[in-house]
Amino acid sequence: MEKILERYERYSYAERQLVASESDPQGNWSMDYHRLKAKVELLQRNHRHYMGEELDSLSLKELQNLEQQLDTALKLIRSKKNQLMYESISELQRKEKAIQEQNAMLAKQIKEREKTVAQQQQQQSQWGQQDHDLNSSFLLPQPPPCLNIGGTYQEDATEMRRNELDLTLEPIYSCHLGCFAA
Repeated sequence: MEKILERYERYSYAERQLVASESDPQGNWSMDYHRLKAKVELLQRNHRHYMGEELDSLSLKELQNLEQQLDTALKLIRSKKNQLMYESISELQRKEKAIQEQNAMLAKQIKEREKTVAQQQQQQSQWGQQDHDLNSSFLLPQPPPCLNIGGTYQEDATEMRRNELDLTLEPIYSCHLGCFAA
């Protein structure tokens, strides 16, 4: 029974407070203003203390309390910084692994292409050798030097001629043909 009465009194008190605050909204606002203004001043003073300003007015116990708060905040800050650094390192290691895999794949592709190019060059050199052999068998002999009837041999008799194979050939006619001379 006592519990029921206590609950009734609490609810009736809360209801009276609610009705009283609704009846004087202007007075409630001014009270809120003063309360908020005091809170802002307290926060500004604490901020200055955290920044190391206006510490002369603090007692030893207040300074120790401030130091403990700063140590706790510093530990939280360092913990968060370390967490972010570890996450960053993990991400960079993951990227490094992906780049190394990509690099290995590209190196493999380069080796395959180099092998293909080497094979193609080898085939081309074999084909070129076969073509050269075919072309050399179909080489026509060099035409003999021209003769002017009744004239002189056009090339100097002592001059040697060279063919494509770089062989030295002596001219067929080493002197003037005197039989046609008049």
